[in-house]
Amino acid sequence: MDRVFIEDLRIETIIGIYDWERTTRQTIALDIEMAFDNTRPAATDRIQDTLDYKAVSKRLIAFVGAAQCELVETLAERCAALIREEFGVTWLRLKLSKPGAVTGARAVGVIIERGQRP
Repeated sequence: MDRVFIEDLRIETIIGIYDWERTTRQTIALDIEMAFDNTRPAATDRIQDTLDYKAVSKRLIAFVGAAQCELVETLAERCAALIREEFGVTWLRLKLSKPGAVTGARAVGVIIERGQRP
């Protein structure tokens, strides 16, 4: 299975359950792997035939930047649904990290897989 990935995409957003988190933008980081057959773009060398990781990234930056979720689980699910629906991705693995959320830990978060592995 071929995969297109985006690693450590950092986006500022409102996220959290505490009062101070509802008024302060925090950084989240996304690592995403998406199933995609790369044989056609490799043959044509055309961006139109790819899963355009720049387009996916720009869409996530806009979406996450405007989101105001309380839970990382909610935001991860919504990001996964957006990618699958808007970009036709049949399977993905998404890691959403919230750096600095827990004292002593570099980051906390969730990893989810959605769809059927090809």
